[in-house]
Amino acid sequence: MKERVLNRTKPLDGKATKKALASIIVAVRDSEDDIQRVYDALMETFTKPSRFSKREGGCEFIFVDDGSVDGSWNQLKKIANSNAQVKLVRMRTSFGEAAAFDAGLKQATGEKVVFFTTRVRINPAQLSKLLARLDDGCDLVMGWRHPRRDSKLNQFISKGFNAIIRWISKLRLQDVNSGVFAARKQVLEDVPIYGNMNIFLPILASRKGYRVGDEPIEQLAGKFRQSKYVSEYVQRLLDIVTVVFLTKYSKKPLHFLGFLGFIFTIVGLAMNVYLFIYRVLQFGPIAGRPLLLLGALLLVIGIQMISIGLIGEMIIFTHAREIKEYTIEEILE
Repeated sequence: MKERVLNRTKPLDGKATKKALASIIVAVRDSEDDIQRVYDALMETFTKPSRFSKREGGCEFIFVDDGSVDGSWNQLKKIANSNAQVKLVRMRTSFGEAAAFDAGLKQATGEKVVFFTTRVRINPAQLSKLLARLDDGCDLVMGWRHPRRDSKLNQFISKGFNAIIRWISKLRLQDVNSGVFAARKQVLEDVPIYGNMNIFLPILASRKGYRVGDEPIEQLAGKFRQSKYVSEYVQRLLDIVTVVFLTKYSKKPLHFLGFLGFIFTIVGLAMNVYLFIYRVLQFGPIAGRPLLLLGALLLVIGIQMISIGLIGEMIIFTHAREIKEYTIEEILE
């Protein structure tokens, strides 16, 4: 059998690519044993007689191999050679799920996009519920893994993480880090995703005024990766700080850095004034006292934070015309 030409962004005849009703993007990483099951479930759900197959355009399926070192790519090529609806993208090495999603999105032609990763082992047959919620008026729908089949440790960490996110964002989402979602393509074009920011996509989308919701989706039993490395938790905490900054202070960095810098400066100044008066009134020596070092350190840090905030304000002011923080839903004339 002659192999199809893969990873082609434009048709060879130069004609416009036919748009699909929906694009299903699947991130694959060392999942040779699960690929056929996932593919069969997707075909059963989206190509059998249904409201998706009957509507013009149908669905396209984009598998992104995120640097797999097992037989995943060979398995995917066999599937693609037998089905013209399947597109493949292969990363040179593992760049993470956000990069895999971005690579898949660049190949997508559908106005609606569904994304999930084989890592979380969800039931692909239930992805149609996410698309149905888009038809009901949502702009982005997160898949809520329920019931959970992974380890108790993973569930405990996930619940704590989601509780923090709900407290920060005020969004009542149950599983923001599921790695499963459906969205209108316009949302994904308006919200930049990089690093691990795909986890916070609903928060960033809500910040721009899009309607965000969630929908339960079954998680299947199997082997799951354990979240047991301290570095992962540190990265998550730093990501949370990043999201807080981007959603609340992206155009006013001085409000964030300046507030902390002001507190440090006042506390450090108060310590130094106290020690100055203490020495002037000859209550005793102050050389070598820890309070003197702490006061000086807080004063320097506070001034630096205020200075960095001011520099940030200057950068924002210079590029203000290029920054778009709003989205328009409709204009009537």
